Amino acid sequence: MTGAISISPAPIPGVLLAGGKSWRMGGREKCLLELAGRPLLDHVIGRAQPQVDVLILNAPGDPARFASFGLEVAADVIDGFAGPLAGVLTGMEWARTNTPQARHIATFPCDAPFLPNDLVARLREAAQSENAAIALAASAGREHPAFALWPVEMMEDLRRATTEEGLRRMGEWTARCKAARVEYPCQPVDPFFNINSPQDLAEAERILSHSRPSLI
Repeated sequence: MTGAISISPAPIPGVLLAGGKSWRMGGREKCLLELAGRPLLDHVIGRAQPQVDVLILNAPGDPARFASFGLEVAADVIDGFAGPLAGVLTGMEWARTNTPQARHIATFPCDAPFLPNDLVARLREAAQSENAAIALAASAGREHPAFALWPVEMMEDLRRATTEEGLRRMGEWTARCKAARVEYPCQPVDPFFNINSPQDLAEAERILSHSRPSLI
């Protein structure tokens, strides 16, 4: 396992993780569901894209269904449904090939329309100040490892963990590393609120209809 890695001014690619199976949505693709008249994915892109140097989408299947969003789509580099860690590994390998000067990638799930606009900057600062290998978000005492900064240098370690050990849970991986936590308040809205069910989608609609943009 590699140790702590200093954060450099090198570019940071962003990876939108859209590999979930959306069981509680009846199999419908969550990120393409409409929220406030726009696809959920469009909300997430609007918040994530300004924070990174290039943004890609990690998703299985035919990439043509995402053509209107203007993002490169990268399928998992591990066969079968290997969970979100496979998306992290995919992002690392994409960065190694396409932005070799990058030292880190940032990840964002595609079902969180209120993610903070300053997330990557704060993750970067926390990793550097705490000399940590990984920086991840937290709120209400819970870690949210899908919102994180990951060093590309860990790519081979992560590949071994996912392919040889069968590791699937992000928390199991981050527990092996020195990880900095960036805590966010939950008021007026938990910025890491994610949409997993029709009820969550309705709640997101309610939040958007009752909140000023500056509060979200």
